[in-house]
Amino acid sequence: MSGTAIRLIGFILGMFLITLAVSMAIPMLTLVAHERSDDLPAFLWSSLITFVCGLLLVAKGRPETVQLRPRDMYLLTTASWVVVCTFAALPMVFIRHISYTDAFFETMSGITTTGSTVLTGLDTASPGLLIWRSMLHWLGGIGFIGMAVAILPMLRVGGMRLFQTESSDWSEKVTPRSHVGATYIVWIYLGLTGLGTLALWLAGMTPFEAVNHAMSLISTGGFSTSDASLGHWTQPAIHWVAVVIMILGSLPFALYVASLRGHRSAVLMDQQVRGFIGFLVITWLAFGTWLWLHSDFGWWDAFRIVAVNVTSVVTTTGVAVGDYTLWGSFSVLLFFYLTFVGGCSGSTAGGLKIFRFQVAAALLMSNLKQLIHPRAVIQKQYNGHSIDEEIVRSLLTFSFFFTITIAVIALGLALIGLDWTTALTGAATAVCNVGPGAGAIIGPAGNFSTLPDAAKWLLTIGMLLGRLEILTVLVLFTPVFWKY
Repeated sequence: MSGTAIRLIGFILGMFLITLAVSMAIPMLTLVAHERSDDLPAFLWSSLITFVCGLLLVAKGRPETVQLRPRDMYLLTTASWVVVCTFAALPMVFIRHISYTDAFFETMSGITTTGSTVLTGLDTASPGLLIWRSMLHWLGGIGFIGMAVAILPMLRVGGMRLFQTESSDWSEKVTPRSHVGATYIVWIYLGLTGLGTLALWLAGMTPFEAVNHAMSLISTGGFSTSDASLGHWTQPAIHWVAVVIMILGSLPFALYVASLRGHRSAVLMDQQVRGFIGFLVITWLAFGTWLWLHSDFGWWDAFRIVAVNVTSVVTTTGVAVGDYTLWGSFSVLLFFYLTFVGGCSGSTAGGLKIFRFQVAAALLMSNLKQLIHPRAVIQKQYNGHSIDEEIVRSLLTFSFFFTITIAVIALGLALIGLDWTTALTGAATAVCNVGPGAGAIIGPAGNFSTLPDAAKWLLTIGMLLGRLEILTVLVLFTPVFWKY
């Protein structure tokens, strides 16, 4: 890797840190508004340290001629998440006086929009800390959208090349230039956050609660201002608004741009979107009816509670209304399966993504037809795109290492001393970026605070791997990557 490329990567990381330092002004203003000046020094020092380090990285200036190659993009993508988390954890250390392990875990959970937490007493926590956690979700969500629509298709990671026309290649169908497309996405993200804030406020939250949850829900993150998550609010309107925001955050943002540019039916006609919405509705109806038959809830209440929890897990948000692990073994196993699904490609959601299940189904059907008609030439297509051998290979590779990553992390957690339920569901929820696991410790009613430090670091690695689609990080550990 050339020195000029390293210099450019350092310059970009420096700009990220300066942006992060400036963004810490928002929790400072929040503290002033709430007359909580005792926590101001924590953000002031954190902002100063972050700004100085960012300034040192950009001091040498940006190289004029060098362009980032694909291998440089792998390094930049991983380094940006790690470096930002390293400095974004500082306010939590200064405010809560927790260990850096806990602070880094919480920050990585925030920036990867996982939503697992080690903090308790959120109902009385510093408003500056609460808004900072929500901002980490929000910044991580828009960061992943940018990566998913512009970088991953170019790097041909995990079958993402299927979406190159609609996302990374902005020259067709969406906007004439890439920076214009990115601007549209930012404004759409801001607009949906604003609408979500207004809707949650009108539904019964305070303005501060509404802002926090709008940022958390649109980014499919899951951090709340209450230890009870969405269960703290009993108003059904809040629950349904939350469901809508989570779904909006899980749809491809490039399709929102296409709709604004004149393709009015771009979202509704997309095969991935229709499959995602259909899967949610069928699961709501079937599981809601099951809960109604096996509990004291009325049908509509059972349907609402299931809709919130199922949408939360499928979209990898992680908020909860009640402890669904108390509904029986069927419920626990179903939610464990739903952990892997994920939202749409090019959204803020994690998981395997719904399009990979749809492509797998298309490949299965074509193979079955081939068995019946061995000499036939059967076209493999998905959403108007041909599924060539490179895409199939990429999908298989990603799916295999996705599964292996969960298995290895779960084995590591068991080796540390965690019970098998906590180890397996903890690994799955980290890599899928969902948030809560199962069991008494890390279930919807618990958190990750009591886990050993070694387990927290292992889960932190899982969150990063899952958010960056596994292969983007693993490629850095191959010897050939570092050869010039």
